[in-house]
Amino acid sequence: MSLVEATRRLNPELLLRWSVAVALLTITLKTLAWWVTGSVGLLSDAMESGVNLAGAAFALLMVRIAKRPADEAHPYGHHKAEYFSSGFEGLLIILAAVGIAWAGLQRLADPQPLLQLGWGLGLSIASSAINGALAWAMLASAREHRSMALEADGRHLLTDVWTSAGVIVGVGLAVATDWLWLDPVVAIAVAGNILREGVRLMWRSSEGLMDSALEPEVLAQIDRTLAEFTHPTIRFDHVSSRRSGQRRFVDLHMHMPRDWTLGRAAALRGSVEQALMSAVPGLRATIQLLPSDVEPHSGDKEDLI
Repeated sequence: MSLVEATRRLNPELLLRWSVAVALLTITLKTLAWWVTGSVGLLSDAMESGVNLAGAAFALLMVRIAKRPADEAHPYGHHKAEYFSSGFEGLLIILAAVGIAWAGLQRLADPQPLLQLGWGLGLSIASSAINGALAWAMLASAREHRSMALEADGRHLLTDVWTSAGVIVGVGLAVATDWLWLDPVVAIAVAGNILREGVRLMWRSSEGLMDSALEPEVLAQIDRTLAEFTHPTIRFDHVSSRRSGQRRFVDLHMHMPRDWTLGRAAALRGSVEQALMSAVPGLRATIQLLPSDVEPHSGDKEDLI
């Protein structure tokens, strides 16, 4: 098994526990980097690591809730809990961006000399390398497990890596040119960058909570699977789909000859459902059986007006 395949199979809950531990470590390293240098850019980097910790902890809680089985109050399961994690992390990122921008504006009005940059930048680079490795593992696993919470935390960590890179470059330029105002300007630019990521995460979370359709490539796979069963006397229509965390749902009508027995129709439906679930991991298919000459009404009363 290759390293990539092994990484993809890592459990999302395990990776989120690692994310909490790594966030604690990077907060320590980056806070120390800010302490020895006095750089507001490095302070902004440390503040975002604090957001990483809160986001990872909440994501871990939501992933555990999402794993709960369906019950009487939640017959479709708890999969959407992961979208709350993504929205919460997006909100934290936005708040961190506001705090970083405020600190940068304060320092811009009163620039300060930077000290002991060797130690400070070394600590920042070390923490960024750790975050980068974990982000890569999390995004690979998120694609395999279709975990929105894991993807959100991984993308946040990746944003943190680029943030650190920008801060390091900005601090280095400030020292090389003796333009102390570059340090707070970089901090403000960092705030703008992570603000964009926070807004994007909140938007994706809202899309999930509003029952977005399945991805185009998944819908294409469903169409190809249904085409294997299509026959002059058998057809499918009214195909609708939605996503709910790791779970995928598709509803459709299957029309067949009126003279078929219920047992024969049910057997074919079972074959179609099994084929769909084999073709699309995590899919739950609901198929309504109808005679070929029946076209049911669908939609709310408002649609019929």
